[in-house]
Amino acid sequence: MGRHRRITKTSRNALASKAVLAAGVLIPTVASVGSAHAATPQAAVCTSDSPELAEQLTEDINSALDVSDNTTSVSLHDRTTNTTCTVDADHKYDSASTVKVTVLSTLLWDAQKDGRALTAEEKKLATAMITKSDNDATTTLWKQLGPDKINGFLEAAGMTNTSLDPDLAWGLTQVNANDEEKLLQLVTHANPVLSDDSRAYILKLTGDVIPSQRWGTPAGAPDDAEVHVKNGWLERASNGWRVHSLGAFTGAGHDYTISVLSQDNKTMDEGVDNIENVARAVHKDLNSRSSDTLR
Repeated sequence: MGRHRRITKTSRNALASKAVLAAGVLIPTVASVGSAHAATPQAAVCTSDSPELAEQLTEDINSALDVSDNTTSVSLHDRTTNTTCTVDADHKYDSASTVKVTVLSTLLWDAQKDGRALTAEEKKLATAMITKSDNDATTTLWKQLGPDKINGFLEAAGMTNTSLDPDLAWGLTQVNANDEEKLLQLVTHANPVLSDDSRAYILKLTGDVIPSQRWGTPAGAPDDAEVHVKNGWLERASNGWRVHSLGAFTGAGHDYTISVLSQDNKTMDEGVDNIENVARAVHKDLNSRSSDTLR
């Protein structure tokens, strides 16, 4: 799989000019951006089999969040050390393109129930949807599945706090960091919802995301980790830019997932930088014994 390469500001600006389309939501571009910041300070809550690790993560995540006044939610789980951290993880956001992992998971879950493999056309659409964040492909699969199947998968996955937009705009699906973590756990570990073949397919596609979209949670990841990522970005008239990143890190003894969702960013760059500050803190602390190998 390709290695992470941090997106340049020039590339980000090109993406930003198409942000509403890229998020898959047909919303007019706005001339000004409103902002509604969190009413209370955000603070990390971490637990771990290693109290020292929990303390360090709490301190470093909070320090990373202190440099921004946007609204950010974090949920992470490291199975190796039985470590979890959350920051305002029940707060709901417009999903933007992060919902594409849910779409792919629903497609595979539904095919499993019918005892069939994906068709060549479904594979083509799924590959474009995940690796290039293609919106037309997503819309086609979204319509094919329909709300009943998508809600059926959400129920099976235990993603009880994820809800579809009343008008079924997929980029306006309401998500929170805790539910995104539930999804990442299903993708990375054996479970009765997604078969091993389905999980492997999701991991392959999220591992093959094009370089310009491999920003966010992969920042600071160890060189020997297999990196799987899906990001989302969307600007709206209220709450500014939504910028999200879902990441799973496997292989070579790594076994952890990170979900970072945010809004009230003045620019897309600000959101990306905020997520990467959090990600670097997490990767550093979880891999402190081999910090010389970090990106």
